[in-house]
Amino acid sequence: MKHLLASTALGIICAACSSVADVPDPVADMTETEISLQPEGWIAKSLPEIAEGLQTGQVSSVELVLAYQARIEQIDRNGPALQSVLALNPTALDDARDSDERRMLGKGWGPLDGVPILLKDNIESLDPVATTAGALALKDNITGRDSPLVAGLRAQGAIILGKTNLSQWANFRSNESLSGWSALGGQVRNPHMLDRNPCGSSSGSAAAAAASLAAGTVGTETNGSIICPSNVNGVVGFKPTVGVVPQQYIIPISHSQDTAGPMTKTVKGAAMMLTAMAGMDASIDYVARLDSGSLSGKRVGVMRFAQGSNADIHARFDAALGILEAQGAELVEIDTFDPDAENFWGDALSVLEYEFRHTLNAYLADLPDTVATRSLAELIAFNEANADIELALFDQDLLESSQAKGPMTDEAYLNALAAIQSATRENGIDSLLAEHAVDMLVSPSGPVSPRVDPINGDTWPSWAGAGYLAAIAGYPHITVPMGDVHGVPIGFSIMGAKGTDAEILSWGYAYEQASQMRVEPQYLSNAEARPEIAAAMKAK
Repeated sequence: MKHLLASTALGIICAACSSVADVPDPVADMTETEISLQPEGWIAKSLPEIAEGLQTGQVSSVELVLAYQARIEQIDRNGPALQSVLALNPTALDDARDSDERRMLGKGWGPLDGVPILLKDNIESLDPVATTAGALALKDNITGRDSPLVAGLRAQGAIILGKTNLSQWANFRSNESLSGWSALGGQVRNPHMLDRNPCGSSSGSAAAAAASLAAGTVGTETNGSIICPSNVNGVVGFKPTVGVVPQQYIIPISHSQDTAGPMTKTVKGAAMMLTAMAGMDASIDYVARLDSGSLSGKRVGVMRFAQGSNADIHARFDAALGILEAQGAELVEIDTFDPDAENFWGDALSVLEYEFRHTLNAYLADLPDTVATRSLAELIAFNEANADIELALFDQDLLESSQAKGPMTDEAYLNALAAIQSATRENGIDSLLAEHAVDMLVSPSGPVSPRVDPINGDTWPSWAGAGYLAAIAGYPHITVPMGDVHGVPIGFSIMGAKGTDAEILSWGYAYEQASQMRVEPQYLSNAEARPEIAAAMKAK
């Protein structure tokens, strides 16, 4: 999507392919037969419920994998054609059989044993599936190695079901980009309203989680790419403190901001996944730290400066704040904030350009011989040579501007990094928490999603939320469903100090348990499929 440099959020960027061609028009009018688009049985349930069903023998992993594969065929490649799943893992069914056998013998590996999970397609796994970032240049990038987060999931017995579509190169290719589009996967569709932007870059992971295509999904974020897609697709998304989840073997943008995180229907499901993803030696059980009464006695900083201008969002945000008060929290109004840094947004982009050039060159140079593109310069040339596929909708100006940057020893880079981190850390989140003596900061998670626009690229309404603060600072941030506006989901955002991941999850859990505002996708073709909007659009 366009990078919101001037006033909001420096773009929504996070960073082998099954064919998704020859699918029906995803925004065609719905028919009566499509009532079956709603999930049924075990796949309609949340990750914790599914995990419990596996542990108690009420459902098998094989049954789950087959059900999810059938649903992906039904609604992701056909029907509404969400195009959220880029590739299926051919070993998933065998892995599920192994899981069922060991649990039958009483030798289960952990709470996630047998639970099907989808990975964003910039995260490597040892399965025979390419890690492509949605790009033709990486269509043969089968590395045969697990990212540490995948190793952590696998160590608990999770089943890697496949890879999700994404904004190509985690939305760090063009200032004119289209969120959720990749050359290999096409355009991800929002399952709530198919012509609405699914937001980048973990769009496929969010849409798949919302549409019950896996028990849980993994996304990545550099600046908003877990929070924004979770917000507009109506699921829980958690961006951990940078460093909590190891970043090795994930196609990079920025070593100072990149992190992977869980995306699920519930906060408990996210906590279960994070406990595994944080590494095999991690000492924190995030599930054990969840407490539905954790908001009691807490002081909550209400970031009014980040609530945007949409009256519907204001109403739902105020209702959410009322729920916090009912849980015993004290609200503290924060009306103004301005990043204390000259040229903040320009420096923020410059840092990403420097780090992208360095980290991507290192990543590409280490790939197997099946990948011919070995540097950023070669990638730019490859895209130009395949412009009919790669550059059909928008350019690659961010790749080109990154290539023009020097080494990370440049004084310009070091000064820019220091400036933006200071503005979002000690002069940002840390300052807001201390000055107002609050435990957390809350706001809407983002705006109401606009329509997908392949002509103009991403065109967003007035922004809501302050996710850029947590993203650039590298601090934890969660979005929890806060209902919808005319069928389009919105979320409630909670962020806090570095390393308070367990607390942020618990506060999100307490709000979720008291509110229960997640809405099930309806697969509407457009806003006019809503009766109140259809009536208003007709001449009287």
